[in-house]
Amino acid sequence: MSKKSFATLGIESSCDETGVGLYSSDRGLLAHKLFSQVDLHAEYGGVVPELASRDHIQRTLPLIRETLKVSNIKLEELTGIAYTAGPGLSGALLVGGSIAQSLAWGLGIPALGVHHMEGHLLAPLLDSSKPQFPFVALLVSGGHTLLVEVDGIGEYKILGQSLDDAVGEAFDKTAKILGLGYPGGPALAHLATRGEEGRFYFPRPMIDRPGLDFSFSGLKTFARNTYIKFPEEKASIAKAFEVAATETLTVKCRRALEQTGFATLIVAGGVSANLTLRQTIDEMAKKLNVNVHYPGPEFCTDNGAMIALAGHYRLISGQRNDHYEILVKPRWNLEELEAI
Repeated sequence: MSKKSFATLGIESSCDETGVGLYSSDRGLLAHKLFSQVDLHAEYGGVVPELASRDHIQRTLPLIRETLKVSNIKLEELTGIAYTAGPGLSGALLVGGSIAQSLAWGLGIPALGVHHMEGHLLAPLLDSSKPQFPFVALLVSGGHTLLVEVDGIGEYKILGQSLDDAVGEAFDKTAKILGLGYPGGPALAHLATRGEEGRFYFPRPMIDRPGLDFSFSGLKTFARNTYIKFPEEKASIAKAFEVAATETLTVKCRRALEQTGFATLIVAGGVSANLTLRQTIDEMAKKLNVNVHYPGPEFCTDNGAMIALAGHYRLISGQRNDHYEILVKPRWNLEELEAI
């Protein structure tokens, strides 16, 4: 690594995946490693916060060593460390923050807590064909559903958000209603491929009123009531739910693009990997003649690469935690971030 290069280590530990990434100012993403806790939480049907925290403690340092080894970078060559400070589970965030700050203190380099959703928002910038500012961002995950006007890094205006369940949460809860395994979202999407489209029609929540906010709890309830009446038609119920949810997201994206006049849309977060969502978004974008960018499949779910990237931009601008404080914000509004 050249002496002028800035190498940022990123640590992600906000929920049930331990991720580490290394981003270089002159070579881009050097490596990233991920450990998923799916098997650990599967028997409980959801994330157990205490178990998640304990597993992060065991996994983070080995993943850092692996990432450095693959990158052929020595620990002493790091010039900054970024970690997810929120939103997320308090205990899990503290694990990543404590390790990051300890390493930074020992190495005499800056550390910075970054916003988890900014990581998702910037993840498409890891691709060789980077989207250009400004753009509209649809951030869809298990904990968040946000439409954001993005004029630059840290220049965010929330246009709409879910008033109840996030869309990923609604996928998981509906999957649980149908008796599917954990994680529910991918299981429901897989089941939906065997369903008969049009067999059931589910409502498209809040598209008949102005505005860009979302609501998915009623859609989940509609799925439950349909399943009670037709328990033998799980696949078609899954299909109807998926189509309704993705079409709702697409309608709101179209409105956001028309409202802002922007010609670029990015879709990021765990649900952005859903193929039905991508198909409906792409069809809408073609009609509006706008560009759509998605993260690569490995960067849709939580990962250390996106944290390394988000932290890199902020660290090179001079931002850092004061006095090696361990910054943790389980609740954190994206609009509070400082523009760079």
